[in-house]
Amino acid sequence: MPLKAVLFDMDGVIVNTEPLHRKAYFKMFEDFNMEVSEELYTSFTGASTKKVCNHLIQEFQLDKTTDELINTKRAYFKNYFDNDPDFDLIEGVREIIQHYYDNGIKLVLASSASMNTINWVFEKFDLEQYFIGKISGADLKESKPNPEIFVKAAEMANEPKENCMVIEDSTNGILAAHRAEIFCAAYQSEHSKLQDYSKANILVDDYKELEIDKLDHF
Repeated sequence: MPLKAVLFDMDGVIVNTEPLHRKAYFKMFEDFNMEVSEELYTSFTGASTKKVCNHLIQEFQLDKTTDELINTKRAYFKNYFDNDPDFDLIEGVREIIQHYYDNGIKLVLASSASMNTINWVFEKFDLEQYFIGKISGADLKESKPNPEIFVKAAEMANEPKENCMVIEDSTNGILAAHRAEIFCAAYQSEHSKLQDYSKANILVDDYKELEIDKLDHF
């Protein structure tokens, strides 16, 4: 694979926001008297907050607007984001980002997170310098597993799909990359439980496995 661009997911790939999202979601569930099972919560992995909240309103027949749920959840999330002492980059991700950047690989962020959250993360960890572009799935008509976000990310990189690689950790994201017909590396994160990696081209649990010379045989 003549690698020219890497399309990064964010949650569970660059940062461990999943535990923060989980705390924020369950506080929001509590506020609106929803009993959400682990199975239902796991099915939301990789989906935008808007899509999740729309589903919850239908599932629990809530007399609330989508924005009410979103704003409640985001307020909790921002509090945890600013104050949780354990919140940090995933081990090895800064090094692999630097590795690609130093080797002239174009980097695009393609996340289901809101652009606000993406910008908070990029500012907190000084990542802006490495990426040529950012796409928020919250701004698209359909979120993952729809392939639109990765098709647009490849276009943003101005590279053919066969020269791109997606790094994902969720069932929905991996399926989106598969449907976009882009090579997908699945990162097996301790924070991404019960995900289906069967549609990924390669499965790793250490970012060193995704260094350029390790990908030559693909």
